[in-house]
Amino acid sequence: MKKYIYKVLSVGVFASLALSSCTDLTEPVYDAIPADQFLKTDAQIAAALGPAYGGLRGITWDWFNPSEASSDELIVPTRGGDWYDGGDWLAYSRHTWTPQHGPINGMWGFIFGNISQINQLIPVVKTNQKAVDELRAVRAFYYFMAVDAFGNVPIVTDNASAGGTKTRAEVYAFVVKELTESIPNLLPGKAYSRMTQDAARMLLAKMKLNAAVYSGTADWQGAYDAANAVINSKNGYSLSSSTASNFIVANEGSGENIWTIPYDSFKAGGMNFQMRTLHYANQQTYGLGNSPWNGFCTLADFYNSFESKDLRNSMWIKGQQYAASGAALKDAKGAPLAFIADFNKDQMTDADPEFQVAGIRSQKYEIQKNNPNGDQSNDYVVFRLADAIMMRAEAAFRLGKTAEALADLNTIRKRSGVDALTEITAANILAERGREFAWEGWRRNDMIRFGTFSLERKFMKKLDKTRELFPIPQPRIDANPLLKQNPGY
Repeated sequence: MKKYIYKVLSVGVFASLALSSCTDLTEPVYDAIPADQFLKTDAQIAAALGPAYGGLRGITWDWFNPSEASSDELIVPTRGGDWYDGGDWLAYSRHTWTPQHGPINGMWGFIFGNISQINQLIPVVKTNQKAVDELRAVRAFYYFMAVDAFGNVPIVTDNASAGGTKTRAEVYAFVVKELTESIPNLLPGKAYSRMTQDAARMLLAKMKLNAAVYSGTADWQGAYDAANAVINSKNGYSLSSSTASNFIVANEGSGENIWTIPYDSFKAGGMNFQMRTLHYANQQTYGLGNSPWNGFCTLADFYNSFESKDLRNSMWIKGQQYAASGAALKDAKGAPLAFIADFNKDQMTDADPEFQVAGIRSQKYEIQKNNPNGDQSNDYVVFRLADAIMMRAEAAFRLGKTAEALADLNTIRKRSGVDALTEITAANILAERGREFAWEGWRRNDMIRFGTFSLERKFMKKLDKTRELFPIPQPRIDANPLLKQNPGY
């Protein structure tokens, strides 16, 4: 008996079948492809793997928010009656989250729900090793997020059991092994939004760059080699004319972006940073079909780390705001709507005059004008060439290759119109990573590696290094007693 891989037919296909068979109602209509005829072309493989990639769209909320709002570059202050949400947003910036924190539970669900889905897909495509290895590499990305956020987590590859906690070092070794074994079988060239060899090498470089954090033993040479392989690949990646050009609405044309997650304002939602950061009245600035939510902003110290001539300043929305007509906008109380960098409270009431304008806002992802939807069409950038260069610079610095490290660092600075540095230190590598990758989801990861995540800063006084791991959510422990809580919780 043959086994089949069943495909759901679209409405359009059903319609065409109906038209073609209207003169012979006994004509058989097949809704399955024999297994020995499937997974023979790249298009068929891509179709089979679609669910593994579709789940990635949750990254803009379930991964980006905790990664950035717990760092020094993004904060979600309480603004009158908005953005309190039981104190969850304040807990991010204050580092006071607990195992009952709802959004952290959501992050766990995002990661392990998608791991479970991939585990279900692997047996379906087991006859094609290339498809299996591509799924393993995508799953490795989810496990990267798991080991980075939670550290000690289950390693589950077949969904046969819930799995008990493995040490962070064991999870690190698992991810590195999965990537190392999968890379030779992945697509060698460019394939938009697919986990290609270069995308997987970027992930391997991230793992090895953080090896000391994840496993207790540094692997700077491994990080250097993986990043260097991407930089020297023959796939034609090059730095774009500006950092900002990688984040425009139609950024699928970027020659710098290595791995992205596609979004579409009508068909594939989730790209809505503009809604989180813009003031309600900015609806008039950009001709938006929906009123923004007046939430996310940056902290003054981070904003002030940019030199005035730094071209990356274009990502910030500051000062007096205007409608598309040129009219000056006002806030809900009739005061000028002018965003300010510094503010004294992270929990503001309606009585605080700055509560609506506190914080400089971000347009790292170009805001889609005259968009009738709350979601935009920019694709989310996971890996790009600038990060490969900066990872190589950091690894080279740790290996004592300071001249090479400085050259790579200055390559990134040159594009942004700032002066070249004459010496390189750990501090200026971290600072440059902050400016180059602001609001891209990497700041928490970088700060932990450089030892600055648990240092005091405005609105964050809890200097507890156990906060460098999020807690295992209590609902997950309740459901699976084999899980072990992280220290400090």
